Amino acid sequence: MSMGNPDSIQKLQQVLETEIPITRTMGIRVQEYDGQQLVLAAPLTPNINHKSTAFGGSLYSLAVLNGWGLLYLKMQELNLDSHIVIFESSILYHLPVKTDFVSVCKVSDDEDWRRFLTVFRRKGRAKIRLLANILTDEGLAVSFQGTYVAHL
Repeated sequence: MSMGNPDSIQKLQQVLETEIPITRTMGIRVQEYDGQQLVLAAPLTPNINHKSTAFGGSLYSLAVLNGWGLLYLKMQELNLDSHIVIFESSILYHLPVKTDFVSVCKVSDDEDWRRFLTVFRRKGRAKIRLLANILTDEGLAVSFQGTYVAHL
């Protein structure tokens, strides 16, 4: 079930599927967006490993795409056209993921966001750090931290 702006959700889903084809194979769905938080979901089956849990690379990919997607939507809302890339990241795997999974990313600090926008508008290039968490019924399974660069 989708919440938030249906047009934003549909647009991001289309961008992911056409510009990042692996999202189709992974079954990634834009589940929710409220202007501050983006939730992406993925089914276990196409992302399963030899231990019948989610493949670490799939978990990483979902988290990276969660931050990328959030930044994409925020930039679109401001009519700021940019290219977005992951610059640096770290990830911690706390629990095995045995079911379908979701990743949650939100703009955590308004001051960071304002600074990012100021630099981007002045220089046409800026970096921002975003956090994404993959949650299961058992709790926090994955914590991800990524630095993204947006540039003209």
